[in-house]
Amino acid sequence: MIFVAGLSPAWQQIMEFEKCRWGEVNRAQAVHWCASGKVLNVAIAVHHLGADTTVATAVGGPSGAAIVDEFDSFGIRKIFLDAGSPTRVCTTLLEDSGVTTELVENTDAMPSEVVEEFHDQFRTYSSVANVSVLTGSMPSGVSDDYYARLIQQIPTETILDFRGPGLLNCLPWGPFLVKPNREELSQTLERPLNDETELVAAMRELNRRGAQAVVVSDGSKSLYITTEDLQYRLIPPQVEVVNPIGCGDCLAAGIATARCDGASLIDAVRFGMGAAAMNAGMLLPGRLDRETVSELADQVEVEEVD
Repeated sequence: MIFVAGLSPAWQQIMEFEKCRWGEVNRAQAVHWCASGKVLNVAIAVHHLGADTTVATAVGGPSGAAIVDEFDSFGIRKIFLDAGSPTRVCTTLLEDSGVTTELVENTDAMPSEVVEEFHDQFRTYSSVANVSVLTGSMPSGVSDDYYARLIQQIPTETILDFRGPGLLNCLPWGPFLVKPNREELSQTLERPLNDETELVAAMRELNRRGAQAVVVSDGSKSLYITTEDLQYRLIPPQVEVVNPIGCGDCLAAGIATARCDGASLIDAVRFGMGAAAMNAGMLLPGRLDRETVSELADQVEVEEVD
């Protein structure tokens, strides 16, 4: 079982335009709604890849009710706590030219009893999972060491996908894999990463601090992996991009799914890259097909970095 947890779900609006003109009235060609946010994207992707999954988060209000309905339709096992306020609504603007604009609400603060209950549920389900994925930013008012306290002494592999002090505080506990993107890694370490040498050095720093493996993506460009002993550059397959939102989440979902199936680190990351590539060519995030993902994963090129 793959356990997916996080406290920043979203109800997503995707609007398609010929072109957005700021300061003017813009009429959408089409509008779509779906469950999203990192934690929900990962869970949806894992489910569509055919793995047994349980997801834990907190939702509320009409937007939260819409998320519950969608997850009921998927048949995904869920632990949805009452967030005490409406789940945020985020909006993606897609232009025919390929330009994507994100309008993002922050997650509201949650009652302390919800935060405590989430902690209890995380410890219960992560202890019996094959792989756990902890993903997404923390709500306001939650201490920077909250995620670190969640993952202490978890006996199974844990994948972390968030940034900043919250990530750094987790590293002494030796998580199996952390996967910030290039911009998030730069923000976390508070320094620019101008070239491959600086990027790999920053990844190595996370390894020295405790991460067993570090995976860093850079959009449609190369992806990098470092461990204590190895460093690789992976070249993704080329696809026609429809909507890039959720690609990093599908990367995490693919890695978790492949690891649950017994794949090596490199093969798991290749499978994750196949999932991300397929997601980029789709309108709604996470609605993947395993056979297509496997075909795309086979196209990923792997190179050692000197």
